[in-house]
Amino acid sequence: MTTKKKILISGASIAGPALARWLGRNGFDVTVVEKSPGVRPGGQAVDFKGRTHLELLARMGIIEEVRARQTAKTDWRMVDDADRVNAVVPGEFIGGDIEILRGDLAGILHRSSESDAEYVFGDEITAITETPFGVDVAFAGRGAERFDLVIGADGVHSAVRRLGFGPEREFVESRGYYYAVASGHVPLDGLQTVLPSGRAVAYGHNRPNRLVLLGGQKAPALFVFRSDSADYDRHDTDSQREFLAAAFADGGWRIPAAVEAVRTAPDFYLDALTRTRMQAFTRGRMALVGDAGYANTLGGFGTGLALLGAYVLAGELVAARGDHVAAFSAYDRRMRKPTKIARTGNAGPFLAPPSAARIRMRDWTFSNGLMRRTMLWMTDAFATDDSIPDYGLA
Repeated sequence: MTTKKKILISGASIAGPALARWLGRNGFDVTVVEKSPGVRPGGQAVDFKGRTHLELLARMGIIEEVRARQTAKTDWRMVDDADRVNAVVPGEFIGGDIEILRGDLAGILHRSSESDAEYVFGDEITAITETPFGVDVAFAGRGAERFDLVIGADGVHSAVRRLGFGPEREFVESRGYYYAVASGHVPLDGLQTVLPSGRAVAYGHNRPNRLVLLGGQKAPALFVFRSDSADYDRHDTDSQREFLAAAFADGGWRIPAAVEAVRTAPDFYLDALTRTRMQAFTRGRMALVGDAGYANTLGGFGTGLALLGAYVLAGELVAARGDHVAAFSAYDRRMRKPTKIARTGNAGPFLAPPSAARIRMRDWTFSNGLMRRTMLWMTDAFATDDSIPDYGLA
């Protein structure tokens, strides 16, 4: 690099701080803008699977801190209306090798990168104009500024993708499934939530196209359901709560209590299960990392892919000495294989099967020892990619 490239990263959750850490320590001038007033706490648990993910955490120097903050392994017991157990989904399948609350991981990544980049909280990008000399960026709260490159690490509803690539509908698809995560206490009287070994237990209940999971580390309450229409306002929490309540209005088991708890839960989030469909994650002087480019909600690989994408993009920019044309081409090429799972998977029918027969088949998969071991092996195999080079980054 003959000059120090100015790079703007939108998003300070997972991919953004990881990318800022790699770029800032390897000769780039990095700014991270985040519309939230600070690092977002709480959130559901996320996980890392397989050799590639663990090696990335080690290279970043944060694996021991992540291990220290990891949650307990949580088995999902799938039960009927009378709390009889039909199947157990092992914590190793749900939580991989390491599981940690998203907010805890975001805090670790921010602390590890705050000396490598300028963080601007409480602001957001409102316009992007690419020129032959850089990218002119307008913000909601600060003056416009020119950057050499702009990176969207701002999630499935990415503003960078919308402003720089095109409308969300062109790149994001939903298969008619929705999910909600919420705090709020739901009594699980008579059910064992912690085993003598220290493993946690959550309880899941299915009806066709419906799942309620209570007491888990992923979230105190998790709902997955199918709906023919998105009858809610994405920016109005009250309408989202009503949309959820309507979907589970005919529920038995402990579902009425769960829905009632959600009405007043301080932490609540609802969205469609979506996945991106992109042939390339770069355009001109802009690139997408993490869910902005390769989302697959509840697919189980998103957090590891976010760290992997950040590492590859930084590595290619360093290897190309800041030549974004060469680096972006290599980034697109290298990320095609590891992101295949994000382009093809669909967690909705697995979590909330469409019929009683499909529910029984899913439960049988985890009741059969051979099938359970095969599923565990597959998650590690999908997450491990030995083709990713060691870029020798600081």
